[in-house]
Parts: sequence; C-alpha cells; structure tokens
Amino acid sequence: MMRTPLYDHHRRLGAKMTEFGGWEMPLYYSGIAREVQAVRSSAGVFDLSHMGELIVHGPKALDLLQFLTTNDVSVLEVGQAQYTLMCDENGGILDDLIVYRLESDVYMVVVNAVNTQSDFTWVQRHGRPDAECEDRSVETGLVAVQGPASSDLLRPVVDFDPGALPRFGVRRGRVGDIECWIARTGYTGEDGFEIFCSASDCPKLWTLALEAGRPFGAEPTGLGARDVLRLEAGYPLYGHELTRTTTPVDARLLWVVKFAKPDFLGRKAISQAKREGPKQVLVGLEAVERCVPRHGYDVTIGQARIGHITSGTFSPTIGKGIAMAYLEPSHAKEGAGVNVQIRGKPCACNVVPTPFYRPRHGAPTTE
Repeated sequence: MMRTPLYDHHRRLGAKMTEFGGWEMPLYYSGIAREVQAVRSSAGVFDLSHMGELIVHGPKALDLLQFLTTNDVSVLEVGQAQYTLMCDENGGILDDLIVYRLESDVYMVVVNAVNTQSDFTWVQRHGRPDAECEDRSVETGLVAVQGPASSDLLRPVVDFDPGALPRFGVRRGRVGDIECWIARTGYTGEDGFEIFCSASDCPKLWTLALEAGRPFGAEPTGLGARDVLRLEAGYPLYGHELTRTTTPVDARLLWVVKFAKPDFLGRKAISQAKREGPKQVLVGLEAVERCVPRHGYDVTIGQARIGHITSGTFSPTIGKGIAMAYLEPSHAKEGAGVNVQIRGKPCACNVVPTPFYRPRHGAPTTE
C-alpha cells in the first residue's frame, strides 16, 4: 500500500491504520465518535494527502475542462473553485471533484484517491495541444482543518485573515513559513480549509496545525470520522453513491449539470435520463428503531426489495442510525416508511431529506 508523507506521524500518535483506495491511512486516533464531536464543536485536523491533484494548464485549459466536466468552469474567476462531476458518454459518473482556478490558464483538479490514475488517463485521452495535464499528486501534501473554530485556529499562523476567504475561495499564502494554496473547501458540512503544500513540507504543516489547534481542543481526525461527517452532511462518496452506473439524475446532482454551456461529455445521455426520469433515486434514511444500516443492505417493503443502502452508520451527532440508499422512484417520497434488512431482520426507517445534520455555526452544507 502507498503511504502519505505523514505516515510516521500517524504511527507516533497511535492511529489505528486501515487500507483506503490503495493507501494506508489513519482510521482513527482517539475514537471515531470523539473525533466527530471535535469537528462539530471545535476543529479536526485531517491528512488528505492521498487525494489526487491534477494541474490542467495552457490556452485551451478552460475548453478542455468545459468538455470534461458538467459544471460551468467559465464562471470561475481566479481564486474561485467549484464542485463538479466528470461523466462518460453514457452519463455515468466517473468521479466527483473540485476544480480550482489558480491562475488565468492554470486549474487544479482535485480527484478521489481511488480514481487518480484513471482520471489522469481520461483527461490525457481527451487532451489537446494547447491544454496540458500533469499529475502532481505524489509531490503534493494536503492537510484539512475543519470545524467552527478553523478560522480562529489558523489566523495566528496564516499570513492573511483566513476568515475573509469566501466559501470555495482559494489563494496562495504562507502557513508559518510554508508556501501553500489555502482553500475554503471541505467534506464535513462544517466551515473549514484544505491546505495544499509540497509533500516535503507536509509534516511541518501537520505539526503546525495541530499545535495551533491545541488551545481550541482540536483533534487529529481519521477517515472513520470523515466518513461519518460527510454522511451526516449528506455528501456522496465515489464508489458508494456515485459510480459509472449512476447518473447525475439518479444521484440528485443535476444542480452541477449546466446544460446551457457548450457540449460536454455525457450531455446527451444525461438530458435523456432527465426527460425519462430516474430508474433509481438517492434518498436519506433515518432509523426509527435502534439499528445501524450498512452499505449493501437491502431495503424492502413487505417482501419486495425496493433498493439498497449505499452508505450507512450510527450518527453520534443526532443519536440515530442513518443511511443513503437508492430506491425505486415510487418509494422515494419523504416521510415514506421502509425496512432495512439487517441479518435477516427488518429495521424500520423513514425516508428523510438530507443533510441529516445542519451545523449550528452557519456553515453551508452544500459542496
């Protein structure tokens, strides 16, 4: 398995390690529930150096990204970012990603770790002479600081006021003496920042962030808490809610599909799926009784299977089992009662809107 530049630091902190997307990553340090609570009440510090960073640059970089992604990249000013999808010709989702406009003709595309190589190959396959793509993943470190205290935590160590950076803003700056790109983005539903630096500077950045966070009660936070946090926030995960067999129509992500822009990959198929309506719909489920729905469990009404769980967990924030599931459209109405089959026994759940949790601190919950 691959290891990030912070592997030794995780070991020294006593992290329970796990495999994720071919990487050996920290699952938790002090415990998943405690780390979730830290992010919800103060801040958590995450190692996200396993994520992929592709740099697309050149006079036709915008044209290439407009063709490859569903959102409208042309609206981005320098210093702005957007959530988007990359789809194939059939409208299947290849990945969900964030595009950052760093300079006039330079964009950073942050992709899921498991898809880094396939995404890079896909972009190269559709490349053009005036738009180059470079895979900078190995040489890039990424530390995230997430939670309501994140601005206050970072303010003493950043060379500008991080609180003044708008949501989905990105700018170059220094954390201590480390040159970074600092973005107000995240995957927790809370306010927060993702800080990109050179891989060689990543251990220093990690230590600095943890030290700055100590007075605020910030915790090093692993992938276990990150998964709970993103599920509470209603964010999809590639390989679970998003796959090549699901479309933006199924996943209720048409808000990042801009049909008004010039042609893009998957446009025709997505338009057809929108006209015909989805064959499956992504919904939120909340347990009525005490149980924990998990990935892969069947969802039923009576003896009839009507769908399956894509992600599920016990939410320490709301104190209930929660899940996202694909259901047949006729059963996907909010308030509908369904059963999740757990080891042969039904657990009563209700279809509910997402996010399951909205932070009290005013942070947006839409990526």
